[in-house]
Amino acid sequence: MLYQLYDWQRASLEPWRALASYANEAYGNPDSPLSSIPGAKNAAAAFDLMTRLTQRYERPAFGYASIATTAGEFPVYEVFELAKPFCKLLHFVKKGAPPQPKVLVFAPLSGHFATLLRDTVGRLLVDHDVWITDWIDAKEVPLAAGEFHFDTYVDYVREFIRFVGPNVHAISVCQPTVPVLSGVSLMAAAGEEVPRSLTMMGGPIDTRKGATAVNDFAQYRPMSWFEAKVIQRVPMRYPGFLRRVYPGFLQFAGFVAMNPDRHIDSHVQYYHQLVKNDGDSADAHRRFYDEYNAVMDLPADYYLETVERVFHQHLLPRGLLEVNGELVKPQAIKRSALLTIEGELDDIAGPGQTHAAHGLCRGIPAAAKERFTAPACGHYGIFSGRKYRETIYPKIRDFIAKHDK
Repeated sequence: MLYQLYDWQRASLEPWRALASYANEAYGNPDSPLSSIPGAKNAAAAFDLMTRLTQRYERPAFGYASIATTAGEFPVYEVFELAKPFCKLLHFVKKGAPPQPKVLVFAPLSGHFATLLRDTVGRLLVDHDVWITDWIDAKEVPLAAGEFHFDTYVDYVREFIRFVGPNVHAISVCQPTVPVLSGVSLMAAAGEEVPRSLTMMGGPIDTRKGATAVNDFAQYRPMSWFEAKVIQRVPMRYPGFLRRVYPGFLQFAGFVAMNPDRHIDSHVQYYHQLVKNDGDSADAHRRFYDEYNAVMDLPADYYLETVERVFHQHLLPRGLLEVNGELVKPQAIKRSALLTIEGELDDIAGPGQTHAAHGLCRGIPAAAKERFTAPACGHYGIFSGRKYRETIYPKIRDFIAKHDK
């Protein structure tokens, strides 16, 4: 019922949001006579802020129309090559570009859309043929499409690797590291073709190491608490009506609660930037929050099973994880190179959690393993921003090039 009440509350704000939008135009448009009265800039800034605080944020666009490579600049087309009920496999086709190493990026299914990895994709596109998992908001998936479990996720991993392969390089960012390692382990045990390399970034392979506030929150609450407090039914006006989900608005509230002062200060600064006509800073604020505020619902079964298997029981590092009744054995992987990347200041996947993959993948030769801890780098800095572009991406690029032959 909480989700339905939330949706009604959001709907009730629509007239006020429209009013704020019109008022912002009236006081902020230079052609409007109201823009010349005293205090017009302050009024326009306040109404602009109100509009943004009350609007709905949909999935943003990746926005890559072209990309410059060493071979020249090429147009980029987004092509959905494979569609599953809960995910589409998106291929960034560079028309006319020469062959490049194929990279399959597994985006997090943890509340934000795959566009959160826009910066990751942008750098990869320069040197690689890039594919990414574009997860679908669970409230948009009808009940008739069936359920989505942790095991379903692993099935998707295996199918996507087969589809893009052979000779693909897999990159998993944050949450997907566990199902990706599980899927590749099962493929290796079955004698299937596996990715040439695995790059795992800031993921919860072993949450017993480097505990964070996120780990503690998940670990020290019983599963009954999550069932009762965060699982809701999709409201009636969506295609996924009555589907059990972990709503995006609850996940978003958790994101904000981790650093509330920072977000309040950011919006105050945005107001002052508008008053001062600091367009560049205001645009940067909009770009960040257009992405940050766009959240999606997660399938309830997948979410609960992830909490239980990864954060409560630590099944993968204990050698006890089963998928579809089959034991996951990372030591079966012998022909994939392994690179793990962590951030020294990561407050979501703490130091040691991702590097734990090296101890599990005992079948991979030591010469094919690398690890890197980015100094003074937080969680989002691992895959986005200046540190990613200047320090982390070159290591990923060189690692893939080394093992692409």
